[in-house]
Amino acid sequence: MSEPAKVNNKQHDLHMRSRKQLELTGVQNVESFDSEEFLLRTELGHLTIRGNHLHIKNLSLENGILSLEGNVHSLVYLDPGAQGKNKGLLGKLFK
Repeated sequence: MSEPAKVNNKQHDLHMRSRKQLELTGVQNVESFDSEEFLLRTELGHLTIRGNHLHIKNLSLENGILSLEGNVHSLVYLDPGAQGKNKGLLGKLFK
C-alpha cells in the first residue's frame, strides 16, 4: 500500500484590483517596506512587491491579512526550496 499524500494546510491568496489595490492572506510577517517595495513572508514563501506610492491600508498579522494601495509594478516570489539563495537575495534587498 502507498502512503497517504501529505495534506498542505498552508493558505496564501492574493487579489489585485486594477494594479492599484492588493489584498493578501497567509501573511506571516512584513520583513521590510517603503513606498516602492514590500518584502513579505507568507505561508508559501517570501514575496517582494514593487511599485510606486505603496502604503499599507490594513494589516492584521494575527489573521494573516494585508491590504496595500499604490501603483503595483511587480510581484516576485522567492523559491522556498532555495534557502541559500534566499539569504543572498534578501541580503541584497537590505543593502
